Amino acid sequence: MKQDLTSLSVFEMQAGLRAGDFGCVELLDAHLQRIHALEASLHIFITLVEDQARAQAQKADELLQKARSSGETAQLPPLLGIPIVVKDLITVKDIRCTCGSRVLGDWVSPFTATAIQRLIDAGAIVVGKTNTDEFAMGSSTETSAFGPTFNPWDTTRVPGGSSGGSAAAVAARYVPAAIGSDTGGSIRQPAAFCGVTGIKPSYGRVSRYGLIAYGSSLDCMGAFARSAAETALFINIMAGRDPMDATSADQPVPDYLSSAQNDLKGLRVGVPKEYFIDGVQPEITSKIQEAIKSLEGMGAEIVEISLPHTKYALPVYYLIAPAEASANLARYDGIRFGARKFGGSMLDVFYDSRGEGFGPEVKRRIMLGTYALSAGYYDAYYGQAQKVRTLIKRDFENAFNNVDVVACPVAPSTAFKVGEHGDDPLAMYLEDVFTLPANLAGVPGISFPVGMDSSNLPVGMQLMGSPYKEETLFNAVKVFQQQTEFHLQAPQL
Repeated sequence: MKQDLTSLSVFEMQAGLRAGDFGCVELLDAHLQRIHALEASLHIFITLVEDQARAQAQKADELLQKARSSGETAQLPPLLGIPIVVKDLITVKDIRCTCGSRVLGDWVSPFTATAIQRLIDAGAIVVGKTNTDEFAMGSSTETSAFGPTFNPWDTTRVPGGSSGGSAAAVAARYVPAAIGSDTGGSIRQPAAFCGVTGIKPSYGRVSRYGLIAYGSSLDCMGAFARSAAETALFINIMAGRDPMDATSADQPVPDYLSSAQNDLKGLRVGVPKEYFIDGVQPEITSKIQEAIKSLEGMGAEIVEISLPHTKYALPVYYLIAPAEASANLARYDGIRFGARKFGGSMLDVFYDSRGEGFGPEVKRRIMLGTYALSAGYYDAYYGQAQKVRTLIKRDFENAFNNVDVVACPVAPSTAFKVGEHGDDPLAMYLEDVFTLPANLAGVPGISFPVGMDSSNLPVGMQLMGSPYKEETLFNAVKVFQQQTEFHLQAPQL
């Protein structure tokens, strides 16, 4: 029976390519065949660059053949021939970048984001750009100007957002790994909804150059894959100081794959009482408690902790993020930048271009942010929010004096129905209540599957760690996934 190449992990693909079991074009074609078969029902892509990807795969095959002939396959780039997708908020040279919005029109980027370029230099093949909530403003991938993406586990439900297209691509086995961004939970929540592993690194760990800004002090670029080990491989390549991004951290990047731990002895896991509250779907609480007990059985010490300012995270985020968005999106005026609506005076062009180019959620957040920054309200709203943000950050600092990681839910529910929160922005905002604090504090967070609910929808758990200690998260989840099979489950498509 012919091997299903789309079912392989990144590591199995690496081994098979180097052994000559299959070639890069063959691997790519297997994934493209699956994409063509399922895309009409899932709507994961905004832009598919099939011809470009095949040309890259052909070059990779030539390199592979030479290496096999000379016996130097060990010297090959680590991701040679591995197909990936990129959230359409991140630039890739010569590929259209829309940010899920009409305001950019058919803008084609003249440059590639630093983190993506590092993956390409490592041999990865970009297959296309995935759907996203418009300018990353959403938790369901429903605010995209190109229509919603659907969850591979149940196409009547959302994949989460804003990186829903990237999470769904990994869940549907379109590709073994995908790149997304996370401003308030936009990697971790869709990872939970789609039953895959997703990592938001520490702020500054991965360069933001080429990531179209939403909230500049909150935005992070990260990765999805089926396992923590695979995401670790990608972050290892993406991470590191970048002179093109002044906010990228000058911190050494450890080898996240070097650890060979078989247990979690010595790991202190903090469980914050503020995250286990009324309103969380009971099945989620149950599955996460079971996972925490499993961590304890693997050698971890479980410690109850408090993060007392968690209750302020949601309002703080929805003051700071829209304020930064209002400034960042001011450039899309149809005159300096963005698609232009012609006609009338310059002021008419400005009003019409922004009015027709932006969708309702983006307009809502721009207005919120502009109000929070306006004269007479700055100190009362934005200024106060920044003070409380400091308190949230201190909560984490105090917690990490006593524990190594914090374990909690990713979202209060599993994947909800398409359109369920369409007329209730507050209900949508509450979907990120457990992920926002990590962005406000700048700490890393990882989401991974820990079971299924009664509707056969994935349940995800979140671990957060100290700044620039991603290796602690990777190690904890790697050990958990070595002894469980939740991450191996796939939707029947």
